[in-house]
Amino acid sequence: MTMEGPAPSSLELERRAFRRRQNTRSVLIAALSTVVFAVLAWFLIVNAPGWERVQASFFDPEVALAALPRVWDGFLLNIRVLLFAAIGVLVLSLAIAGIRTLRGPVFFPLRALAAGYTDLFRGMPLIIVLYLVGFGVPGLRFTEGRIPLELLGTIALVLTYSAYVSEVWRAGIEAVHPSQRLAARSLGLRHGQALRLVVLPQALRKVTPALMNDFVAMQKDVGLISVLGAVDAVRAAQIEQSHYASFTPFVVAGLLFVLLALPMIRFIDWYTARLRRREQIGEVL
Repeated sequence: MTMEGPAPSSLELERRAFRRRQNTRSVLIAALSTVVFAVLAWFLIVNAPGWERVQASFFDPEVALAALPRVWDGFLLNIRVLLFAAIGVLVLSLAIAGIRTLRGPVFFPLRALAAGYTDLFRGMPLIIVLYLVGFGVPGLRFTEGRIPLELLGTIALVLTYSAYVSEVWRAGIEAVHPSQRLAARSLGLRHGQALRLVVLPQALRKVTPALMNDFVAMQKDVGLISVLGAVDAVRAAQIEQSHYASFTPFVVAGLLFVLLALPMIRFIDWYTARLRRREQIGEVL
């Protein structure tokens, strides 16, 4: 037996019908304005005096198809570097954030070292870090063999992005009310256990959108490893550009990076909107 709620009043039905009409009207207007804008933009571009030259230099289908296999092989290298760098950033950033949240004067040297690390690598451009790691570390001759360029690029990415992500973690940890930590300690949990079991799960929900944005930024910056000579998508596009005398391979590489980033961008938008709706209705996360 099912219990049905009271039937909505005529006023409520009118309100629902009005909202449906408004939503339909908004969707139609948005679609129409998008089509009009796209047509106008396309008309202005294709009728520009230099469009044919630009099309031949950047949007040549034959060059795109010919360059795609080599650019794709380089793009797979970018994906491998991204995956290993993401793991390294997660581990190192959590360690730095944990050090910076330590209490007591005895831990001051560690806190100062962690703060100096974040200040240094947040202030230094990534491309300089790539040069320092990519050409400085091999000069130290820790190993007799040649260090893979993708490994050096991964190290540079981890060093730089760990500084940013650690501050995101620290902000999330400090946003958790101190009573949560005190309650965990009163139950007999040590500092590390309280941080891992009580504080971090709550902090993660608060900083997930910011962490995802950093991951999207790293997806783009992983292409900078080409400055070390690694044949990634950008370097492969440069080789193909010199071969065909066309910038179309760079457009192909750019589209591959966009396709890589789009799912995460859309997920960030969906997750952020979901959090906002849950906070507005007062739901406990």
